[in-house]
Amino acid sequence: MSGGDVVGQFIGSNIVLLLLAAFIILSVLLGVRIVPQSEKYVVERFGRLQAVLGPGINFIVPFLDRVRHRVSILERQLPTAEQDAITRDNVLLQVDTSVFYRILEPEKTVYRIRDVDAAIATTVAGIVRSGIGEMDLDEVQSNRQQLIERIKQQVADAVDDWGIEVTRAEILDVNLDQATRDAMLQQLNAERERRAQVTRAEGTKRAVELNADAELYAAEQAAKARRIQADAEAYATEVVARAIADNGLEAAQYQVALKQVEALAAVGKGEGNQTVLLPANALDAFANAFSMLKGSGK
Repeated sequence: MSGGDVVGQFIGSNIVLLLLAAFIILSVLLGVRIVPQSEKYVVERFGRLQAVLGPGINFIVPFLDRVRHRVSILERQLPTAEQDAITRDNVLLQVDTSVFYRILEPEKTVYRIRDVDAAIATTVAGIVRSGIGEMDLDEVQSNRQQLIERIKQQVADAVDDWGIEVTRAEILDVNLDQATRDAMLQQLNAERERRAQVTRAEGTKRAVELNADAELYAAEQAAKARRIQADAEAYATEVVARAIADNGLEAAQYQVALKQVEALAAVGKGEGNQTVLLPANALDAFANAFSMLKGSGK
C-alpha cells in the first residue's frame, strides 16, 4: 500500500469521526430542552402532540420531536374593555371591565382556540350584558361585587375547555348616558329638598311641642300656687274658727276692735298737716277696744 493511500484512509477516518462527533453534539443539542420557570413547551412529533415540557431540563427524541409552541404561564391581564349594556329598567350603561387569567394546560389552549384574548373578551362582554340585563340600575350600583363574582364564575366555566384559569374579574367603572345623569341629578335634588322640608317640619313640630309643654308647666305651677294659697287661707280660717270656738265670740270682737284701733293709728301717722277726718263712729271703735282691753285685764 502506498503512502498516498494511507494518508487518504487516515483523512477519511478522521472525517467520519468528525461527522460522528458533530452528529452526537447536534443530537444532544436537539434532544435536551431547558424550559424556563415561567413557560411550558408543547412538543409535536410528525405534526401531532407528543408532550408538554415543564420548567427544568427535559429530553426529547432528536430529529423526530419538535418544540412547536412556547407558552407563558404567567398571569395575564386583558386590555380594559368597554361594552354597552341595558338594565332591566331600560337604562343604557357603559361598563368597563378587566379580566386576569393564566394558562394551566397549554395543549388545550394552542389546539382549541386561536386568539385567547379575543375569545375571553367576547365571552366577558356577553356575560356582562346578560347579567346587567337581569338587574335594575340601583342593583347594579349597590351589588357590584355580586355581579363581579357572577362574571368571574361564568367566564371560568366558559373557558375551562381552553385550559385557562380566570384569577380575577373586575368592573372598573359604570357610566351612564347624559340624559340619565340629568334625570338622576334632578331626582337627587328633589330628594334633598324633600328631606330638608321634613327636617324643617319636624323642627317646627318640636318647637310647638316644647312651647305647649312650657305653657302646661306654667299652668301647673300657677295652679299649684293657688292651691297652696287656698290651703293657707283655709288653715287661717280654721285657726280663727277654732279660736272662736275656744274663747267665744268676745275673742273675735276683741280682735276686730284691735284691728280698728291699729288702722286708725296708721292713718294718724301719715304725712301732711296731721289733720285727720274720722267718721262719727270711729270713737266708738276706740271705746269698744278700750272696754274689751279693760275687760280682758290687759
